Amino acid sequence: MTTSSTSERSGTDRRALLAAAVTVLLWASAFVSIRASAEHFTPGALALGRLLTGSVVLALLLVMQRGGVPPRQAWPGILGSGLLWFGVYMVVLNWGEQLVDAGTAAMVVNIGPVLIALLGGWFLKEGFPPLLLAGMTVSFVGAVIVGFSTSGNGSSSVGGLLLCLLAAVAYASGVVLQKPALNHATPLQVTTFGCVIGTVLCLPFGGQLVSDLSRAPASATLNVVYLGLFPTALAFTTWAYALSRTTAGKMGATTYAVPAVVILISWLALDEVPGWLTLLGGAVCLSGVAVSRRRPARPVVPKG
Repeated sequence: MTTSSTSERSGTDRRALLAAAVTVLLWASAFVSIRASAEHFTPGALALGRLLTGSVVLALLLVMQRGGVPPRQAWPGILGSGLLWFGVYMVVLNWGEQLVDAGTAAMVVNIGPVLIALLGGWFLKEGFPPLLLAGMTVSFVGAVIVGFSTSGNGSSSVGGLLLCLLAAVAYASGVVLQKPALNHATPLQVTTFGCVIGTVLCLPFGGQLVSDLSRAPASATLNVVYLGLFPTALAFTTWAYALSRTTAGKMGATTYAVPAVVILISWLALDEVPGWLTLLGGAVCLSGVAVSRRRPARPVVPKG
């Protein structure tokens, strides 16, 4: 009985880790796609195009699987995460990154996982495991190193910094609100309806999206479609799946692997050779994630 139970917990954890890995990889790829299409799409139009594509795909999958409408208990979390994470976060982050350099934006937005751990510890009663806090501290230092190494001579405005900070708060709040919803609805339901809510919030940018699409090259438009299909529809679903099987704090800490993966993708896809400081920061981020995902050692019980 004990062996079966232990095996089941281990298998669940492996599935959650695999889902989290898919999310990290796709979210990292999103940074490259956003960079390639941002000059052709305004922040609101880019967010709407991405969310609209994701909503259509997710809705079709939900209908095909006969997922149905989530129960009433799940709706507060779905509404909160849809408005804050799918809606506010995507728009203000796109906007903020136009007013500050990429490195500064990364440093400010990476406050998000720390806020997730704090909010999860307080409101979700997850507590504050020492290994999680230690790992997040290490990863945050790594994110700061990456941000500092990629800041260059770019300009930053107070408004841009505030927008990036708002993005971090919206992201963290959305995750913490999403977690209880997963106790009552499936990951696909939570992701689909959250994405649809975010799309509705961004509908005022519809005119700008049409205008941008008429002028954008095909490659930029394909990047928006890619953002909707993979970093949104697929990655947010695998995120929800993993979040349903672990704590919000641990999932937030896992996203510190994104900067390291972004470095690798930029190296391979864009031929952007990272400097030694950037590589160091990426390695520190991964080290922190490894620490945060470790399980505390079980105390040795003396045999009597």
